[in-house]
Amino acid sequence: MQDTIFQQYMRAQSIFKGDKDVLRPSYIPDVLPHREEQINQLAAILVTALEGQRPSNVLLFGKTGTGKTACMKYIGKEIERANSSLNRVHFIYMNCEVIDTQYGILQNIGNRFIENFEERIPFTGWSTERVYSILREKIDEEKRVIVIALDEVDQLVSKSGDDVLYHLCRINDDLKNAKVSVIGISNDLRFMEFLDPRVKSSLSEEKMVFPPYNAEQLKDILEQRSRIAFADNVLEGSVIPLCAALAAQEHGDARRALDLLRVAAEIAERNHLAVVNESDVVKAKNKIELDCVTEAIRTLPVQSKLVLMGVLLNSERGDGKLTTGDLYETYKELCQCTSMAILTQRRITDLISELDMLGIIHARVKSFGRGGRTKEIEPSVPVVEAKKILEEDEILSQLKNYKLRYQTTLM
Repeated sequence: MQDTIFQQYMRAQSIFKGDKDVLRPSYIPDVLPHREEQINQLAAILVTALEGQRPSNVLLFGKTGTGKTACMKYIGKEIERANSSLNRVHFIYMNCEVIDTQYGILQNIGNRFIENFEERIPFTGWSTERVYSILREKIDEEKRVIVIALDEVDQLVSKSGDDVLYHLCRINDDLKNAKVSVIGISNDLRFMEFLDPRVKSSLSEEKMVFPPYNAEQLKDILEQRSRIAFADNVLEGSVIPLCAALAAQEHGDARRALDLLRVAAEIAERNHLAVVNESDVVKAKNKIELDCVTEAIRTLPVQSKLVLMGVLLNSERGDGKLTTGDLYETYKELCQCTSMAILTQRRITDLISELDMLGIIHARVKSFGRGGRTKEIEPSVPVVEAKKILEEDEILSQLKNYKLRYQTTLM
């Protein structure tokens, strides 16, 4: 049989001794280091469910990568273990970034209690009131406690409002046999400001804040996972402390630390190295950052892409810092080349602010006294890589190798 291009990599000795998914945030270990206090608090609140009583609703707050989801999934597994003989509790976990509509949430919960496939609630087509009515009827068929964990609940509220939270928090008023408890998980402390006062009081009966991990705590987490993932002496002594230190600088994000270690090991493996060293961690950091930028640029609306292309083309030409007026002239030129509608300068100023907020460009306001104010604009992403991503767009692919005609004003 003829060798394929993958053969050389398949023959290579793997750095990983076990499943590399151990280094992904989705993996839930048997012990969660430095989250014992939060797990015990949650257990104390939810133990009443195993006794047949309704636990308080809970809100979990904390920045990304502080262990909220991991703790909730861990508690869910423990509830299922404790409940195996009692069969009193149903634990439901949902990610509101995936299911982000009122209909979707109610349909998903309702179908967990409908065994007959033909009777299931369809993906779309029913009124929300009908879905809620079926859901309420099905869960009330038996005496049980239902714990519903809604992860990224702020995404649900920002997209679909708080109606579904109102229904779930007040559903106990309409139930005779079953009891429902809601756990909201959010990394945005401000989303509570957008809730109806009745929802706010019902949902936040108990609140818990997850603090960021420090470098030492992240080091412990990485060491625990690396013992499962890697063979002995695969990591240089400085690799784990470096991954922990870099992640601790960015709000103590455990996901970031795990991604750094996993990608560093993958880079070393691709280069046929037997040991992961510091330079692999630095390469991993640059790769992850570039991947984030790539995703941000790829998902921009077309008009924002044209504005960004204008910034990149001027930067490539070496014109120094751009003014808003110069960028608008460049943008109009690019619109004419791609047959796109030209937006007003006021709207383009808004798009510049959005790109600045995303960290793709840097726009600093400069005052000229009586001459007014403008923005100095420069890219804050690698120009060549960003251009390649923009040229993947069908409309902007026409601008490949394009040279600007418009001359900018030197500042």
